[in-house]
Amino acid sequence: MSIDRETFENTREDELKELSVPDQVLGFLVAHEDRAFEASEIASRTGIDDGAVSTALSRLKHRDLVEHKATYWAVTDDADRLDGYGGYERATALFNEQFGAEEKEAWREHAPREPHPNTENEQ
Repeated sequence: MSIDRETFENTREDELKELSVPDQVLGFLVAHEDRAFEASEIASRTGIDDGAVSTALSRLKHRDLVEHKATYWAVTDDADRLDGYGGYERATALFNEQFGAEEKEAWREHAPREPHPNTENEQ
């Protein structure tokens, strides 16, 4: 996974080493929590070897931190489980430094006003 030059210059070496492959994969999925990805796309977008991504996803699934359906992977929607995982905090902090913290209100401004047709009957 690449990092921007500012992060490279301003982050201590021990902080950069702390972010394991599973932490990087989880961080990527958390940053894109509204999507599910195939392992090869995660590898391509993070710059991590395909085999390492597959291994990381299996480990994260074993910890119930990601969900797997067919060939797709997504981060769990269990916030308590994520909060209990120490690597989640490191990954979130690094991604927030690189890309800025998410502004949920900004997301809501662009959210559809009507429910998706597949969810209309779930109320």
